[in-house]
This record gives sequence, structure tokens and C-alpha cells, in this order.
Amino acid sequence: MAKYPSASILLLVALVCVSGVAQTSGHDIHNGICKSLVETRGYICQEHQVTTEDGYILGLQRIPYGRSGRNSATDQKPPVLLQHGLIMNAAAWLVNPPDQALAFILADKGFDVWLANSRGTDSSRGHKSLTTNDPAYWEWTWEQLAAYDLPALFNYVNKQTGQKSHYVGHSLGTLTILAALSQQKLRNSLRSAALLTPIAYLGQISTLLIRVATQTFYAEQFYIVGVREFPPLPRLERTLQTTICIQPGVDCSNFLAAVTGPNCCLNPSSLDLYYNHTPQSTATKNFIHLSQMIRSGTIRMFDYTLPLTNLQHYNTLTPPVYNMANIQKDIPLFVSYGGRDALSDVNDVKTLLNDLNDHDKDKLVEQYIEEYAHYDFIMGENARQKVYDPLLAFFRQH
Repeated sequence: MAKYPSASILLLVALVCVSGVAQTSGHDIHNGICKSLVETRGYICQEHQVTTEDGYILGLQRIPYGRSGRNSATDQKPPVLLQHGLIMNAAAWLVNPPDQALAFILADKGFDVWLANSRGTDSSRGHKSLTTNDPAYWEWTWEQLAAYDLPALFNYVNKQTGQKSHYVGHSLGTLTILAALSQQKLRNSLRSAALLTPIAYLGQISTLLIRVATQTFYAEQFYIVGVREFPPLPRLERTLQTTICIQPGVDCSNFLAAVTGPNCCLNPSSLDLYYNHTPQSTATKNFIHLSQMIRSGTIRMFDYTLPLTNLQHYNTLTPPVYNMANIQKDIPLFVSYGGRDALSDVNDVKTLLNDLNDHDKDKLVEQYIEEYAHYDFIMGENARQKVYDPLLAFFRQH
């Protein structure tokens, strides 16, 4: 029978998700990422909270300096904000050993590291007036992450440090920064942006499992029956086994590879730690929006399906498009992608790069790693040599 990587991992993931559903705006941040993943490695870590303009309270962790930099804590270290991808939280940057994990490497190399957590994840389930049991809490997509979460996080870091921030986004964390930049946001608080496995365009993703889920309007069905927080375990597992994993050509025996492509270089112990912290919750509406992008092949705002409803929201009958060519040409960008990535397909990345064709040549670095898939960029045992060393050199230039 098709299943997740193992029964024990599935049970653990289910427990994480169930415990997350029960959390409200009173979530205790003091038993979070700092204590469980950072301080245990010998680093100082601070828990912060940031409130967005639309009322969401986000958890933000700070590693102000590396293990050998305690005496230079007051130095003006360049800040860098790390933004994780979908169904993940800041733990994504911390599961590898310190000499392999980007957050620790940056701290040891003299950066002031800030770890973002998207709304709905364990560290960011607060709200000024809503709890996670309120359907209204989950009425958002990645558009709101770009319009509200990122500006709030950048402004907070800027006020705390007095400096512009470097940025590293993985997967969905690339889409949000690109969307914001295409609308001329964040320019005054951003120093440079690194995009690891960008997913701006999604029309050519090669993962058959996701394609089947998209074409069967999988997320829309959950939304219609009232499921606003995603993923809804164990209903998700049952639906996978009875609907998606039985489709011809869909192999769920290695679920991670089926979704992301065959990662070459993951550390098994790091992968176990990763499963301890996933899946993190997002909005079902967010999945619907991404599904729309896969079906249309465009980067559009959320489609309310009915032209009159779109008209009410956008003053047009169809959703407006995010134009990546509008990104200012002098913003330093580091774009890194892999040849085996089933989510950030090479052809989709090439479409994005074509939009950036007029970007200042000395401000755009393109890196292609043939053997890498989606998670190798954040958990690969050799990612330090392959990705992070060039990334550090890029940051130092800007």
C-alpha cells in the first residue's frame, strides 16, 4: 500500500499536525525553535514576535553571532533574513549539523541571522483578534505573505539592526520575495536576495503526484467541505492512498522523491529531524492558489473563479498578473536551481530568467547544479561547497 516514508514518521507527523490544530494565539514561543534546535548546538538564540498590518503575529528567531563571536556581539554584523518554503518552518535551515546548515554557517561567518516563520506554522499561530479555530484566520494565500509578512519582517529587522538585510528564500520563500519586488516593495530595506529553487512559474513542474492533485482539484475539494487549515491529517493520507497514489505512474513509496524529485545528497539523520518538524500548517486557500498557477502557467493573483467576484476584488474580470520584468534591474539576485528538481523545473526557472533578461549583468548570478533536487539546497550534505560558499561570496560583494 502506498504510504509516507514510514509508519512511525507518519504517526509523528500526524501528532505534530494535530497538536498544531489545537494551538491558538496564546502559543508559547519559549519552547520553540531556539531551545530545541539552536541552543542545543551551542549558539545564542533569541525569540522575537512581529505583528503584520493585517493582524498576524509571527515568530522570528535570531542568531546574533556564531559560537566563536560572543565577544563581538555589539559589532555591526550584516543581517540576513531566511525564509522557508511550503509546509515547513525555520527548522528547515537548522536540521543539518552546524557545519552544514546555512543558518549556523552564516552566523559563524559573521552575519546576524534572522529566521522567519510563515503565518500558520508552529511559531506563528497568533493573531490580534482571531484564533486558528476561526475559518477567517486561514483566508490567505502566498499573496498575503508577500504583501504583509515580508514587509513586517524586513521592517522589524531594520529597526533592530539599523541596516538593510540580505535575504535567502527557499521554494515558496522565493515566490513571495519576487512578487513583492515586482510591485516595487522592500527596495528600501533589502540589500540582496538569494533564490534557492525558485518557484515563480509552475506550469512545467514534473512531479506527477502534484500534477494529478492539481488536475483533480484536490485542494478545492477540501476547501468546499470546510477544511481551511492544510494539511488535514489523517484525511490527507486516506485521500492520497485512495485517489492520487493509485493513479498510473504515480509512485508514493518514496513520498519525498515523488513530490520534490530524487534528492541526491540528504543526510539520513537530518531527514529524521526534518520529519520531526513537518508538515507545518498553511492555508488550504494557499494550495488552491498554487494549483491555479500550475494549471495556468502564469503568476497571477488568486482567481475567485466568478468574473464578478474577481471584479469586486481587482476591478477586472480576471486576476492581475505579477510581472517579473518589473523587478528593479539593480537589485542583486542570486538564483540557484537543480537539474533533478521536480517542483522548481528547469524550464520554469528559465522562463523566470528570461523575464530578468534585462537585469544588470553584474547584479544577477545564475547557478545550476545538475544533480540537485528540491531539498538538496537546504539539507544537502555538500550544499556548503556547492551552494553556500558561492552564496557567501555573493553577499560579501553586496
